[in-house]
Amino acid sequence: MPLQPQALGALLHENLTLHSALCRREAGAFQQAIQSGDEVVVACTQERRLFAELGQQTEGAVSPIRFVNIRETGGWSRDARQATPKIAALLAAARLPEPDPVSTVTFKSAGRVLIIGALDAAERAAALVADVLDVTIFTTGPGNAGGAQERRYPVLGGTLTSLTGWLGAFELAWQADNPIDLDLCTRCNACVQACPDNAIGLDYQVDMAACGAHRSCVKVCQIAGAIDFQRLPARHADRFDLVLDLRAGTATPTFMQHALPQGYFRWDGQDMAALLRLRELVGEFDKPKFFAYQQKLCAHSRNTALGCNACVDICSAEAIRSDKGRQRVVVNPHLCVGCGACTTVCPTGAMTYAYPRASDQGLKIRTLLSTYATAGGKEAVLLLHSQEHGEALVQELGRAARLGLAQGVPARVLPMALWHTASTGLELWLASVAYGAHQVVVLVTGEEAPQYLDGLQAQMETAQAILHGLGYTGTHLQLLRARTAMDLDALLQGLGQTRPSVPAVPARFAVSPEKRSTLEMALSHLLEQAPLPVAARPEAIALPASGALLGSVTVDKDRCTLCLSCVGACPSSALQDNPQAPQLRFIEQNCVQCGLCATTCPEDALALVPRLLLTPQRGQARVLHDMQPYACIRCSKPFGTLKAIEAMLGKLAGHAMFQGEALERLKMCSDCRVIDLYSSQNEQKVTRL
Repeated sequence: MPLQPQALGALLHENLTLHSALCRREAGAFQQAIQSGDEVVVACTQERRLFAELGQQTEGAVSPIRFVNIRETGGWSRDARQATPKIAALLAAARLPEPDPVSTVTFKSAGRVLIIGALDAAERAAALVADVLDVTIFTTGPGNAGGAQERRYPVLGGTLTSLTGWLGAFELAWQADNPIDLDLCTRCNACVQACPDNAIGLDYQVDMAACGAHRSCVKVCQIAGAIDFQRLPARHADRFDLVLDLRAGTATPTFMQHALPQGYFRWDGQDMAALLRLRELVGEFDKPKFFAYQQKLCAHSRNTALGCNACVDICSAEAIRSDKGRQRVVVNPHLCVGCGACTTVCPTGAMTYAYPRASDQGLKIRTLLSTYATAGGKEAVLLLHSQEHGEALVQELGRAARLGLAQGVPARVLPMALWHTASTGLELWLASVAYGAHQVVVLVTGEEAPQYLDGLQAQMETAQAILHGLGYTGTHLQLLRARTAMDLDALLQGLGQTRPSVPAVPARFAVSPEKRSTLEMALSHLLEQAPLPVAARPEAIALPASGALLGSVTVDKDRCTLCLSCVGACPSSALQDNPQAPQLRFIEQNCVQCGLCATTCPEDALALVPRLLLTPQRGQARVLHDMQPYACIRCSKPFGTLKAIEAMLGKLAGHAMFQGEALERLKMCSDCRVIDLYSSQNEQKVTRL
């Protein structure tokens, strides 16, 4: 690679020594470096395992070790000689501290595996894992050959009614509704031979649709007593640690969600890597608890009314459910796969990504972009990709460029690995543009659930509408859909055809742990640096209705009675009352467009308006509706609105319980109503006396 150690050293403010064969030949130099006590960054990942082992074996090694790939991501590219700013940025980001640890979720597996499928295929699969796993088979038919004569594993049969759970905690429920009891069956095949209808297969279960009720099988099975057509169906349940499902392509698998539970594998009989992973899942395992949830910020439900359902709808693992009784959503941490899509679409920040935190992601993005710009880099493109499929595709592209088969990752494209591509959204993208990124592109490789792509695209359209409304030209945000390295190469080279505009002065704010705070800081900087003159700016930028996190509320004043139920429902204090007068006030900056106010309103008087208001009034309380107060007919104290009281009087005037004095009391405040009722009762007592 055409590295420039002196230039890189100047950019990173330290002396660098170039090691041109950073593999095995210079292991001694590596050992010497890690004994110095200084932080060590190994700018190659090919021999990560070797260097990690050397670090453990080297006596006196005290230096923290970080790894970063500058080879496939920049050094192996057609324009590698211009990649020094990018390499400096990658090295600077690699030196950032590791994210703080978070709480973990524990899985415990004793290795009890359930194999579901045709008996012959299930027994073949069992033979490949039975040396380390405790196998039970649930048969769904004989298959092509049927079961072996030697019964090596417990076999269950009947109708599978449910399978739920996760690694270490799968729960199987089934109904034993077949005349043949597989626990008693000896596989002597006498029933198979005796049946004149060929209704008994080599899974030793009766096909009731084909059975002619000759009962020849019962006669030949008298000694074992395994066949009984009078036996009542019985419900059973059992627990397993792992599930190997062989029904793919032949029947509908049990779990239909895109992200399957950990410990559940679908197997086609060919993918040996899946069996190897299955064999390894015995013991105790921990994973980060990827999310943090704050109910007080959640816009899901208020007063039994349903508002925002974004996290429930987008979760591809079906790990999030609605709990209306407790006015919240509930996340199952064992089913959560850490994609972060729920945090991306959450409008309030009630659901946040805990590992790594948004502030850690923001620091890395700002470090990449600021170092790149300081090193003389121009028109930076931030490439966000997953740390598995996406990273593999980037590395494959680098190797193809090394062989002269592709252009490689351009010098202005800064790759950044994420746990999952759905874990960042509008606030971080806009912050990246504010930091100086000309484009933010998200690489999707086909591993993402369809709803993730819809959610990302909706947020990109919202962010792009904001940028265009402020006068920034070009396309700043894109989804790159690539399945091969050649696809990615063509897409990355195509990015050079546009040159979107960015703020003249890069932002310096730090990404906040709170989503709305980060969004507001990014919007403030983009507005301050907007190319469009103040006089030419619109009052508000219209935003797409899908996925909008910003906007206003309109009130139909002919319908609204100022009951203020919307104020009690609003989770972000965007809608407020006025203790001194019958008023509905609104702070647009607080509105998250969750729709709870419109859902709660008994008069259907409210409607959402997705937009970004550009005037200072966005952060100020303004009156949406006010009304003349209704004064108590006894003490003249205002206790409601004229319209609300008149509407109530009109609805109750014909009711038998509200006639005469009772109807008049509705025109009184609560205190006078009690006094009048008490006085009336005393007068009646005096009259009777």
